[in-house]
Amino acid sequence: MNCLSYNIEIDGTVQGVGFRPFIYTLAIRYNLNGTVSNGSNGVEIFINSTPKILKLFISSIKNELPPLASINSISIKEVSSIEFNNFKIIRSQNRDSISVNIPPDISICKECEEELFNPNNRRYNYPFINCTNCGVRYSIIYDLPYDRENTAMREFSMCQDCKKEYNNPLDRRYHAQPIGCFKCGVQLKDKIKDIVKFIDDGKILAIKGVGGYHFVCDATNHIAINRLREKKGRATKPFAIMVKDINMAHEMAYINLKEEELLTSKERPIVLLNSKNIDSAISPNSLRIGIFIAYTPLHILILKELNSPIVATSANITDEPIATKTKDIEKLSNIYDYLIDHDRDIVNGCDDSVVMVIKNQTIFIRRARGYTPVSIKLPFKLKGKILAVGANQKNTIAIAFKDKAIISPHIGDLDAIKSIEYFKDSINNLKRIYQFEPNEVVCDIHPNYESTKYAKSLNIRVKEVQHHYAHIIGVMAEKNLSKEVLGVSFDGTGLGDDGKLWGGEFLISNYNEYKRVAHFKYFKLLGGARAIKEPKRVALSLLFDSLGEDKTLELDNPTTRAFSESEIKTQYLMWKKGLNAPFSSSVGRIFDAIASIVGICQVISFEGESGMRMEEFYNKNITNWYPFQIQENIINIEPLIKEIVQESNIEIAISKFFNTLVEIIYVIYKRYNLPLVLSGGVFQNRILLELVLNKIPTAIIPNKIPINDGGIAFGQIISATREL
Repeated sequence: MNCLSYNIEIDGTVQGVGFRPFIYTLAIRYNLNGTVSNGSNGVEIFINSTPKILKLFISSIKNELPPLASINSISIKEVSSIEFNNFKIIRSQNRDSISVNIPPDISICKECEEELFNPNNRRYNYPFINCTNCGVRYSIIYDLPYDRENTAMREFSMCQDCKKEYNNPLDRRYHAQPIGCFKCGVQLKDKIKDIVKFIDDGKILAIKGVGGYHFVCDATNHIAINRLREKKGRATKPFAIMVKDINMAHEMAYINLKEEELLTSKERPIVLLNSKNIDSAISPNSLRIGIFIAYTPLHILILKELNSPIVATSANITDEPIATKTKDIEKLSNIYDYLIDHDRDIVNGCDDSVVMVIKNQTIFIRRARGYTPVSIKLPFKLKGKILAVGANQKNTIAIAFKDKAIISPHIGDLDAIKSIEYFKDSINNLKRIYQFEPNEVVCDIHPNYESTKYAKSLNIRVKEVQHHYAHIIGVMAEKNLSKEVLGVSFDGTGLGDDGKLWGGEFLISNYNEYKRVAHFKYFKLLGGARAIKEPKRVALSLLFDSLGEDKTLELDNPTTRAFSESEIKTQYLMWKKGLNAPFSSSVGRIFDAIASIVGICQVISFEGESGMRMEEFYNKNITNWYPFQIQENIINIEPLIKEIVQESNIEIAISKFFNTLVEIIYVIYKRYNLPLVLSGGVFQNRILLELVLNKIPTAIIPNKIPINDGGIAFGQIISATREL
């Protein structure tokens, strides 16, 4: 049979992952002539083949992918006859419209790790060893296509040995853009032995990693850990621990099979685990800690020599982005004793990813290094090019075109000038890389969100989307749910359609609209924004609601003891008149209030601290719950408050509180014959989420987008103008 000419276009994660040499090898196997190149939309192949061989070729492409590659679609077209004498990998083809996936940064592969410790290998102990199957990607990209001249590696000229590997299609390092060695590659400015001695001596180090700097100290040195806490201004929030391997991880935490799979995966996220044998200063008020296994050759060399775990926390100060440049880290020099630097620029900052496992499902707390930027296929086509700017807390942004959304790595809270600059830089980075100019921007309805202000400063069409609705439709789209759902969105705060602060919402939702069918009864946040940091203020407000002024004054419990009698009277007047006391229905704030009433905490140092500390007191053997009322779709927990103030046993109080929330969800869920979707930052609480999934096993949670506000941008994309 005569050969025909075909054009094959492959969309997905197919650049920077060894895809072209993979195609080259298959073409040689099937004796095909033609070309393969990187294009703006993926990989483009031209071949001469018979239909029968073409079928085998395509089957092999689908079934034998390189480790880091993934395919969204394959388009095959017969074209006019083209003459080819052999099969070649040719230079990238530039296009006007770019839609190829940016490959994320990936941990060291087994082959490179073996070479790293092989004294006979020319890259023995080279801290930046990599190949096509591992290493930096997104963090070094200036532009697409992903070629060396479009990355931070353009500053490094390859030596003859590296060039030979780079140009050999059958070599593992063929077109591995970050390729280098001791002669020609990235150079570390300190010796590994010196770095290890600094850590051993109890010093705090700032170490340049993949997407930013870490502050590092010995995780077994109580004094060093507390010193880092003091210098960073991080009073009680747990630190992440980096270990050299899975065996060391097992020494520090209880790990199930799914958690081990994540810890040892190519993405190497921080996994939240139940701890054992750790210094109390690492996680002062919780048995939960975040552990991750060393993912770069530099970290592996340090930890192998040190042979003990290290604290590795983002190098920043609270509410600011991770430092990525030498000038930024030098401004934080009062925190660390030594700076460990190298000479490769970080082009795109990217923090460490954080995940947890509940009922064998992976839940993202922070989607970043290893997993982003992520491309998610939409259940419909968009009308134009859309920018979504996300929420104010745990911000991510997204761009979308046709039927594809690309979500940025975690950006963070937009509460500081540097964070807002980082937010704008992240938008500009995606716009530059994708040659993307939006004609519509989607934002939250909250006028004071920095993301909303930015959206309204652009000279294009703006669409505003309610916060909790964005939570729910984001999960719907991730799971490709086309019918109506009952969405439960519990979080700390989000502006509602009535101008009040929502956060305990039940929404019947589809892609076009929603109806609020139940919510927690409004209560007042005494002191406004201060109430977010001071649970005692929310608790006092709920006590006024449930008991009134006189009975609250008569109470002798942890909340009332946190105020003087005159303060309680003053706060009552503020509460009664509604002065600086906005209305809220937030379950996040209810968690704070209960934590205050039972005496767990009156003031918190980070968002979600009260819920995290409450997890420690849950007893699964306590199965009953407190009374509550649902009247005219308003959930009233005053009966719960009246009983919980009488309870002297914290374990009983907390367990019954968790069980009550689950029962409320269950009662409302049973009213509607609809799929149940859960989203919002409160569902980061492992006890609450696990209890709901136990009670309602069919409940749907996100597994690709974060369950907290990191998923808002994707939800905003779903509400954008689309083709009918």
